[in-house]
Amino acid sequence: MATSDAARIVDVGGKEVTDREAVAECVITMTPEACAKLEAGTPKGNPIEAARVAGIMGVKRTPDLLPFCHPIAVTGAEVIVEPDRSTGRIRVQARVTARDRTGVEMEALTAAAVAALSLYDTAKPFDRSARIDGLRLLEKTGGKSGHYRAD
Repeated sequence: MATSDAARIVDVGGKEVTDREAVAECVITMTPEACAKLEAGTPKGNPIEAARVAGIMGVKRTPDLLPFCHPIAVTGAEVIVEPDRSTGRIRVQARVTARDRTGVEMEALTAAAVAALSLYDTAKPFDRSARIDGLRLLEKTGGKSGHYRAD
């Protein structure tokens, strides 16, 4: 018998299936020169497009990475990568939709984080001091707790 502190997945079987959406973001900061090199492309290909694809792959793998996440019926995912060469900042935003009994916040956060990690992987030859900051949930809709929007 499991004790109250034993890890387990919460039973969501009794919850109503609803449309859900979550938006998350983070920023990767590097030198403007490194950012320009990523925008121009590298011998590995287009790092911006690779980051978008990595983020989408992150959505699909979230329940494999996080032990308390349920596999959910994702209905859509979009990852936007917006470089700003002048500041060396690349904003990553992920929007995920689903129709299920539990939310998609973790999928959106994972997508943004994995996309940023993909950018870091490509930027490291040009700037080892690149950093990822500000991973956060911007907005979520659907489910029992309703609508949330970050300040």
